[in-house]
Amino acid sequence: MLKLFYSPGACSLASHIALEEAGADYEAVRVDLKSGEQNRPEYRKLNPKGRVPALATERGVLTESPVILGYIAQTHPEAKLAPNDDSFAFGDMQAFNMFLAASVHVAYAHAFRPERYVKGEAGVAAAKARTPEALDEYFNQIEDRFADGRPYVHGEAYTVSDPYLYVFTRWLERDGLGHPERYPQVLAHRQRLDTRPAVRKVIAAEGLPWEI
Repeated sequence: MLKLFYSPGACSLASHIALEEAGADYEAVRVDLKSGEQNRPEYRKLNPKGRVPALATERGVLTESPVILGYIAQTHPEAKLAPNDDSFAFGDMQAFNMFLAASVHVAYAHAFRPERYVKGEAGVAAAKARTPEALDEYFNQIEDRFADGRPYVHGEAYTVSDPYLYVFTRWLERDGLGHPERYPQVLAHRQRLDTRPAVRKVIAAEGLPWEI
């Protein structure tokens, strides 16, 4: 059985949804980031990075959302969560997921955890102030992907990129972080995912609100 270590509403939400979509045999283990559980020796032994998600498999532990999402898709091919038979299309999917991880997530981190990047009150204020601008740049690019009327990130087929984007669209609706009204297609994508049974099940399991 797979074991997913997650924190409610964190980026691990994407992996949680993907496991449910895949019909995987898994256990979800909550890690309380607010209390510092990710820094306890037992969790650091599992994941020295002290972050979520982490996925324990029979061969070892995987970390980083794009890696875990790709693993879920490849080990559950019947769920068709990735173009596993097309190397270029799979690479294109992973490129989008890495963009979310390396650019979009990092932009949010400058608001959520500015101390990772800057020191002092002035630095923290500047990092937070830059977040909406950076998010506008990135979400403009994402909005453009949907200009052709596609229902999902990569076209007609739902992939693991969709719950990953869903996480960051939910975050965009937090006060002062971005301008979700500027991205009607991205918001329509979020609403589309809200209706999926796997998404509804995981949102309930994590105890998350529908509105941020």
